[in-house]
Amino acid sequence: MRKLLFYLFLSCASLQLSAQTAEEDSVAAIAHEQDSIIQSLRNKVEEMTMQQVMLLAELERTGRIARLDSMAQAERQHHIDSLRQITKGAPVVVDGDTLLVLYAQKGGMTPEARAALVVENVEEVGQKLTFNPDSLYIVDGDIVTDIMAGDKVIMSITDIDGLWQNSTRQKLAESYIVVIQEKINELHEDYGLKTLLTRIFWAVLLIILQLLLIRLTRWLFRRYKFRFTRNVIQWLKPLLFKDYEVLNTHRQGVIAITVYDSLRILLVLLQLMISIPLLFIIFPETKTFTLKIIGYILDPIRDILTSVVAYIPNLFKIAIICLCFRYLVRFFRYLAGEMESGRLRISGFYSDWAMPTFYILRVLLYSLMLVMIWPLLPNSNSEIFQGVSVFIGIIVSLGSTTIIGNMVAGMVMTYMRPFHIGDYIKVGDTVGEVIEKTVLVTRIRTRKNEVVTIQNSSLMGSQTSNFTVAAETYGLIVHTKVTIGYDVPWQLIQSIMEKAAADTPGIKKHPKPFMMTTSLDDFYVEYEINAFTSDAKNMPRIYSELHQNLLHRFFEAGVEIMSPHIYARRDGIDVQIPPTEIEEQAQST
Repeated sequence: MRKLLFYLFLSCASLQLSAQTAEEDSVAAIAHEQDSIIQSLRNKVEEMTMQQVMLLAELERTGRIARLDSMAQAERQHHIDSLRQITKGAPVVVDGDTLLVLYAQKGGMTPEARAALVVENVEEVGQKLTFNPDSLYIVDGDIVTDIMAGDKVIMSITDIDGLWQNSTRQKLAESYIVVIQEKINELHEDYGLKTLLTRIFWAVLLIILQLLLIRLTRWLFRRYKFRFTRNVIQWLKPLLFKDYEVLNTHRQGVIAITVYDSLRILLVLLQLMISIPLLFIIFPETKTFTLKIIGYILDPIRDILTSVVAYIPNLFKIAIICLCFRYLVRFFRYLAGEMESGRLRISGFYSDWAMPTFYILRVLLYSLMLVMIWPLLPNSNSEIFQGVSVFIGIIVSLGSTTIIGNMVAGMVMTYMRPFHIGDYIKVGDTVGEVIEKTVLVTRIRTRKNEVVTIQNSSLMGSQTSNFTVAAETYGLIVHTKVTIGYDVPWQLIQSIMEKAAADTPGIKKHPKPFMMTTSLDDFYVEYEINAFTSDAKNMPRIYSELHQNLLHRFFEAGVEIMSPHIYARRDGIDVQIPPTEIEEQAQST
């Protein structure tokens, strides 16, 4: 530039000098005019010199600004390069496809907010019923470059966005508009008017086909229902369990028809479960919702099947444990049966202990089996499972205190052996035969055929008399008392009472009955007859016949029973003997 000005200056000067010389040689008169021209040229040269100086200053200043701008640009680029390693960015995801990634803010909007706005704009434009692909264009401004669709701004790109992508915003906008236009075209293919009409057609066709299929299903089931019922009635037989008829033919037929109708309903529901999701999948607006509903149905089924398959090893372990304990219980059952029958004898172990001991061992074995199986149960380690188990245990413990007490008393009484089934016992005021003895209660049948149920805990705390054991081991003594006046010799009384006891059925001959004088009262003497018997169950009958024989013998001997307070001087009171006995005595004498 300096050279150009210098050459210009020289040319002007040379032209001036040449013009001045020519004018001096040719015309002397116009000197004054030449001076003015020279002055004008000098002014122009000075003006050009000043312009040259100003131009040089401007060039120097502009170069310094450019250098400063390039330095700032390089510094921003270095800062962005350092942030790129730790910044993930906000992806613009439309319909499952990632179109681009935004890293920079714009006007106070975060990258995530910008990405969400771009997604909303792309979907809004792409889901229109009508769309012209050529309506997308780029508008370049001083600060940002906009991608437009008609009069709508889809997204704005800044210089910072270009720096993040190692490009300018203009080039970045050109690359983004291609990606956005392809995605909008795809959305338009799914949401356009032509596609919507096609989907409506398929939806109507699917509904018609489903209605026809339901009618066909109902028609087929109605047609073959009579044939099915007739064949079922011919094939079925009464279901018996021993002598009990669990299900007769009529009931089985009703069940079969119910199953047949239920199968028809189930088939229709299965068709609807397939057709309704297909109907909603046709339209993109409901496709996601339908897939979510299908997931709600299929996910639990898949989880259940997965859990069942994963639980199969534990199931085999449980089956093996149960099988081992089953055969172990059978082995102890066999030993208990042998001991109860007397074929297997153990010193100090009674045969009637065999089955109760077996029951106790069975409970212990099953408890041990449950302890071994418990950790293998599904969700046995969960807090809910453990909490429910503890709650049930507390409820059972609080509610079964009496039951546990009766069970313990029943087990203790089993090994104490105070009585057996069939024994004639007395518990409190209850006298009768033991007809049932369980872990919880004992049932006694009295001589009036009343069945009395007594809890084992109450029985354990009461005094029990076993007449059967005493009769079989020592001989049970039947005894009764009579009162006779002092005027009758005791030897006669002894003879009468022993003969009456000997005449009574059920009284043993050996040891012989014997009499005891138990009391000398004011008006009479009290005598007691004692006789042995081994028939404890018939004691009421034996007592009755013994009393009858005593009355007969005393009346036969003419001896009054002085239980009424009668003095020796009667003062006209008749003899206390039945008239029949007096007549018989008179006839015999």
